[in-house]
Amino acid sequence: MTTFFRDTRTVFVREFTPALREPMGLLFSMVQPLLFLFLFGSLLGGAVRTSSWQWFVPGILIMMCLSGPLMAGYTLLLELVGGSLERMLVSPLNRSAMLVGRTMKEMMVLLCQAVLIILLALPLGFRLHPAGVLGGLALLTVFGIGLGTLSFVLAIKSAPSGTLFYVISQAVLFPLMLLSGVLLPIESAPGWMRVIAAFNPVSYIVDAQRALFSGHLTDPSVLYGTAASLAVAAIGLHLGNRALRRGI
Repeated sequence: MTTFFRDTRTVFVREFTPALREPMGLLFSMVQPLLFLFLFGSLLGGAVRTSSWQWFVPGILIMMCLSGPLMAGYTLLLELVGGSLERMLVSPLNRSAMLVGRTMKEMMVLLCQAVLIILLALPLGFRLHPAGVLGGLALLTVFGIGLGTLSFVLAIKSAPSGTLFYVISQAVLFPLMLLSGVLLPIESAPGWMRVIAAFNPVSYIVDAQRALFSGHLTDPSVLYGTAASLAVAAIGLHLGNRALRRGI
């Protein structure tokens, strides 16, 4: 276990250090969420029944999670093509630690961006419920871990061309986003769309996030969202560990 944590830290530092050296890249990735926050969020005053900011900020965070960790496999794909990952696989590093360390890097970036979004939303009218926000960030972390590891699996299966990675990630990203109600209430959608959304696990996570950020810690949606995020994380970690242990 000591070796696992040491190797996880080693991989995390290796992955996170380049991000620290290029902070402009992190800020650039915030442009789209900030535009949605300040421009789109201001239009929702009469579109939702609750406070528009309590409703919209959790949706923005889930959108960032979908466009961040879900695309995390891109860096792994570059290492696969360049051959650096093969050199890591013959090292004594624990392969599960390689997966967890990479995922932790993606989640650290996501959490830093999430905190920034929450702070910027406070002057706009977002009400801070500390316990709910902490619970929401924990839920976001679990969901992001699952998405990140699934992205790594997709990158491994797509090597060396990478075509499969781009096609599937883009084909999955927008339906998951649009059918989860991150931007507009899914309740106002046509009946057929609401039926499809009921099979989208992201919609349950979005509902749980909104309940937590509104301070409703015991709302039933929190239980369903937690179960959905844990299921995504468990599937991702299982498939990711199996892919790395089998080798590339």
